[in-house]
Amino acid sequence: MSNLRRKPNKPIPSLASPSVDTSPLQDQLLDEQKQEIYEAFSLFDMNNDGYLDYHELKVAMRALGFDLPKREILDLIDQYDRDGRHLMQYEDFYLIMGERIVNRDPVDEIRRAFKLFDDDHTGKISLKNLRRVAKELGENLTDEELRAMIEEFDLDGDGEIDEQEFIAICTDS
Repeated sequence: MSNLRRKPNKPIPSLASPSVDTSPLQDQLLDEQKQEIYEAFSLFDMNNDGYLDYHELKVAMRALGFDLPKREILDLIDQYDRDGRHLMQYEDFYLIMGERIVNRDPVDEIRRAFKLFDDDHTGKISLKNLRRVAKELGENLTDEELRAMIEEFDLDGDGEIDEQEFIAICTDS
């Protein structure tokens, strides 16, 4: 998400609104997470009006890693709609996304990352998958180095990393 950029000359909205208590989230979210929430809102507030409509909200939430069904997004808009315009303001977006980020299951995040490696949907990370990711990240690694990485974490010796092995790598278990 760090590749999102704030729109110039648009200050971060105040979270001091008396109708929205963000204090518990302020303590739980990292500064980087707060910035990501702001950047997602700012970037996808396409008409720069300080509100997100359904489509803007859907894309902003997806940018933060949350792909919700249409009904759930519409329900959120209805729940936080204060003036009948079917729009979401920043403070409410911050609350919703902050709570979701704080309560995110780390294993679900690891599974999502695994799927990024497993682009051929085999259920395993192969040398080919790892080579592609290394290239995308600008890492100049030889096949020998990549094979060594796989061998180090390949618990069942099949030459590939399955989802459980990947979870073990990421959780040190």
